[in-house]
Amino acid sequence: MTAQTGAQAGDEQVPQDGQAPQYVYGVTRADASLPDGATGLDGKPVSLIVHGPCAAVVSDLPQGRPLGERADLIAHQGVLTALIGEGTTVLPFRFGAALTGRQAVQDELLATGGERFGEILDALQGRVELRLKGSYVQDTVLREVMAGDPQIAELSARLRSIPEDAADAAYYDRVRLGEMISQALQQRRDAEGQQLLERLAPGAEAVVARVPAREEDVVDASFLVRADAREQFEKSVAELGEAVADRIKLRLVGPLPPYDFIPDN
Repeated sequence: MTAQTGAQAGDEQVPQDGQAPQYVYGVTRADASLPDGATGLDGKPVSLIVHGPCAAVVSDLPQGRPLGERADLIAHQGVLTALIGEGTTVLPFRFGAALTGRQAVQDELLATGGERFGEILDALQGRVELRLKGSYVQDTVLREVMAGDPQIAELSARLRSIPEDAADAAYYDRVRLGEMISQALQQRRDAEGQQLLERLAPGAEAVVARVPAREEDVVDASFLVRADAREQFEKSVAELGEAVADRIKLRLVGPLPPYDFIPDN
């Protein structure tokens, strides 16, 4: 979810009535508290702007430069991660949301969207997002592919027998071998990735799976897990990781801002 912005992050804004434009990290409950000494972009203090049942997490918008540096992204994520680390339920905003001042945050963000924000916060209350990534142990899986497909094994053996001075003549066979291996890996990835998700899904309230970015990646998925079930879920991941460790390396990250479980509208 993103805020409708009255100021674009990084634009030069003239403060009105002595109020600086505000950068918005997200929305939380009106009775939430911030971690002591919390700072955001450019080390500016983070504060809450309360209106009704919700509060926006904000800091003064840096002036005189465009945003988008790596430090800005880290600061944005750091504020949200600190809140989650304190056990605070937060509706995170995507990087770059800003409004013209504190009054605008109340009027244009919280007054108009407060009811919907409250519904989303209710749905996220007492839950955390955990992200699982898994990748193949390449040498092991390639050996399995070679052994499991006679055509791949035969073509690979034939190519290995070709003298180096004749390698150019086998160019298209090498391309074909690469395509066959890639297809075999894809089939394995689809099946085994789904198996991993099915093993872990019962421990979560919702799952969002992504298409793995690399050929060697097996699974990339986020799980919405109740905070009181997190320890058991992490134990299940650890046990599954041990069971497949010779073929697949699993890594669990979190808790994270629950971007993957926020409705688009």
